[in-house]
Amino acid sequence: MKVIVIGCGKIGSVMARDFAESVKDSEVVLADRSRERAEMAASKIKGASYVTLDTSNFPKLVETLEGFDLVLGALPGDYGYKILEAAVEACVDVVDVSFTPENPLDLDEAARNVGVTIIPDCGVAPGLSSFLVGYAASKLDQVRLAHIMVGGIPETPVPPLGYTITWSAEGLIDEYVRNVHIIEGGRVVEVPALSGLEDIDFPGVGKLEAFYTDGLRTLVHSLPGVESMWEKTLRYPGHAEKIRLLRELGFFDDEPLPVEGVQVRPRLMTARLLERSLRKPDVGDLLAMTVEVAGEAGGEESRYRYYILDRFDGKKGVTAMARTTAYTASIVAKMLVEGAILDRGVVPPERLGMKKEITENLISELRTKGVRIEESTL
Repeated sequence: MKVIVIGCGKIGSVMARDFAESVKDSEVVLADRSRERAEMAASKIKGASYVTLDTSNFPKLVETLEGFDLVLGALPGDYGYKILEAAVEACVDVVDVSFTPENPLDLDEAARNVGVTIIPDCGVAPGLSSFLVGYAASKLDQVRLAHIMVGGIPETPVPPLGYTITWSAEGLIDEYVRNVHIIEGGRVVEVPALSGLEDIDFPGVGKLEAFYTDGLRTLVHSLPGVESMWEKTLRYPGHAEKIRLLRELGFFDDEPLPVEGVQVRPRLMTARLLERSLRKPDVGDLLAMTVEVAGEAGGEESRYRYYILDRFDGKKGVTAMARTTAYTASIVAKMLVEGAILDRGVVPPERLGMKKEITENLISELRTKGVRIEESTL
């Protein structure tokens, strides 16, 4: 099994290492546009190698992927869709965690035609959250609501935003600017990111705030008849107000501005500044998530709730964000190569979640890695 992992940042490097440790007969190649990042990630995996890869060169990207059995994608959202397109062109399966602005379902017919499996949005949220919604839905005759609250935050608030960066800064900015699709009154509607602000008390953490972000993805198409469905991001109180100020001042704009004769994209500059100021590897993080799904089963109201509170692994130096995101993708990739997943085309996580044996295997495998999911009926 020859596998290429594209993107060697905080998530991709952990994904590659976990997959290599889980699938013993795999040959893992790390790919990144930065040779230093790729080499560093490969050095931590016995027998792994690395290549530099410019994903903007589409023909070369397709040619590279043709030499592999599986692609694991961990690029920022703006670049992730090219990986999916190239995988279809190269006729190779892919498990991806990128949060792309494009709809991965648009590639479904092309992927089916060449017999390829694409599992998009297979991180923590979307990803694990979608699996759990699908799992609960499989126990119901009709789903009425699905509500997700999730956030990767430092163990204690860190000034000035009460936040540290543990994944892609570009992906983080996308969360704050991309309009949000939710289901309200049985209809898909679009609302601004950061709207729907509310204060909550999260068990084991304390006071947090929650606001809409566009994390439902394919879920809005997967469960017909749902009356209410949304995802909200969790942060420490006051975060949304500060982020809204940056957004309104134009720090997240993509249109280049002339600065002393040089064209500068505010969004990219802000991403670099956030990385410089908010990457704090000495500060532990946590991942907090609840998924609540309600509906009817056997003519009676039923409600399922899933609770996750995961923390930084100091021994391995792996963040809670990487544990919940990378381990989810790695476990799903393992199931794919071992033949537990046989679907072809674009296969959203919630569709896999509706298959009891797949979700229960995912939950069990995560538990062996210390990520615990608590289920309760309300």
